[in-house]
Amino acid sequence: MELKKITDGLSVSGQIQIDDLAKLAKRGFRSVICNRPDGEAADQPTHDEIEAAATQAGLRFLYLPVTPGIVTEETATLFREALTELPGPVFGYCRTGTRTTTLWALAMAKEKSVVDILAATKAAGYDMTGVARRIANGGVTPTDSVEDASYDVVIVGAGAAGVAVASSLKSRKSDLDIAIIDPADIHYYQPGWTMVGAGVFDAQTTAKTMGSLIPRGVHWVKSAVAAFEPANNAVILDGCRVVKYKRLIVCPGLKLDWAAVDGLEETLGKNGVTSNYRYDLAPYTWKLVQEQKGGRAIFTQPPMPIKCAGAPQKAMYLSASEWEKQGKLGNMDIQFMNAGGVLFGVKDYVPALEEYVKRYDAKLNFFHNLIAVDGPNKTATFKVAKPDAEPETVTVEFDMLHVCPPQCAPDFIKVSPLVDAAGWVDVDQVTLRHKTFDNIWSLGDVMNAPNAKTAAAARMQAPVVAANIAADIDGKGPQAGYNGYGSCPLTVEKGKIVLAEFGYGGVLLPSFPKWALDGTKATRRAWILKEQILPPVYWKAMLRGKEWMIKPEKIIAK
Repeated sequence: MELKKITDGLSVSGQIQIDDLAKLAKRGFRSVICNRPDGEAADQPTHDEIEAAATQAGLRFLYLPVTPGIVTEETATLFREALTELPGPVFGYCRTGTRTTTLWALAMAKEKSVVDILAATKAAGYDMTGVARRIANGGVTPTDSVEDASYDVVIVGAGAAGVAVASSLKSRKSDLDIAIIDPADIHYYQPGWTMVGAGVFDAQTTAKTMGSLIPRGVHWVKSAVAAFEPANNAVILDGCRVVKYKRLIVCPGLKLDWAAVDGLEETLGKNGVTSNYRYDLAPYTWKLVQEQKGGRAIFTQPPMPIKCAGAPQKAMYLSASEWEKQGKLGNMDIQFMNAGGVLFGVKDYVPALEEYVKRYDAKLNFFHNLIAVDGPNKTATFKVAKPDAEPETVTVEFDMLHVCPPQCAPDFIKVSPLVDAAGWVDVDQVTLRHKTFDNIWSLGDVMNAPNAKTAAAARMQAPVVAANIAADIDGKGPQAGYNGYGSCPLTVEKGKIVLAEFGYGGVLLPSFPKWALDGTKATRRAWILKEQILPPVYWKAMLRGKEWMIKPEKIIAK
């Protein structure tokens, strides 16, 4: 008997034997539900035998049989009533536990979100995506009339990657019927928030209405995705609307997991706690920097992967640069708390960064992962896990705290059948095509290619996906390959940037000859690129399918 916990009130397993009932009672269960009809197998005890043993062990028993493949709404309702009426915790079983888990999933459909139900069942080892549509429809089997749309290409996510790939596809095949699914009203230029936190950009310049950016001729489905049915070429939306596709592109971006740090959400935006990872907080960073007259400023970096791995230290450098300008630097104690063990993942750029760490007299604290914040008392607690040493926790006082939150794939992605064991969309890192489902591609932060998660990477990936989908429509194999390009403009001081550009394995992939712009050194030209050139390139080129300086590499058959 292998127990699998669905909730605190319900655990399930496959077929049990008579002597398991006493064990269940000893483990604290108070009721048993049998969902397996008698006579399915020769070695299966009857429910009468199980009930007798349950009664002898002091357990309540309910026989609620489910024929394989026929989980009715009526049975799910009875199961829900049983969970309410029977003393808990409850143990349920069938042949494998799947029917019991399905009953629970359908019974909870009106009380919990699709994502929460799929996450709970997946954590227990049961894949309920096959009934996702019923869950989204409140546990009721949807009729054909709720299927509301079908497109040649459906794109999940209207961030930088989604809008760019839609435009690139339209530029290649203008007659394609494309839909983008995204519930957001506003599209943000997130690379600009570092500059907002330094008082260089106004926050308003980094935001535009979504409707103004959806490419002409592309449908905007303003809704959230609840689940994927790749076997049926369908995406299930909140409310159980169904969108079908011939080809699917998945690019919803990352989830910023603020709740993973105890006490952080309650104090963001006050008590000196800020983050350039949120539109509304980046101006608060600039306010704090201006108001600091001395004290300790802490900048945190969580475990990888995160979007723009250089962003946490960008905030540190630009804050220090301002304090240096104001003559306050000598009064500041600057601490960089990094959950990782290196300053930057590509060694060629580290010497230039270390010069600025020395110049600002910043202290580097590696293997320090932020786990809790006490805003009113202005303390931050870190788990310190250095190699070859026992883990410990340290609590540090601060006057200003800039937090980079832990990040992961969105919940509706993590519980989908599209992901690898780590929860990222599983693609071939060159073609960006899904490894299992031939008509699905992914790009941007949510897929598992080992590249830097930056807007520059998405800009390079969009034409790769567009070219390969266009080739697939024409009956050809993949034509374009992604080399892992990503870029991180490290703003080391106001007016200068170390422009890191690299691909898979840390191979340097500079866009300019060294005599024009040496990315391994801090330069004024790189700052001008970031401040004056990249924003219009983003809004007017990348999002409009103009692929300047990003021609995809051709795949050569061997």
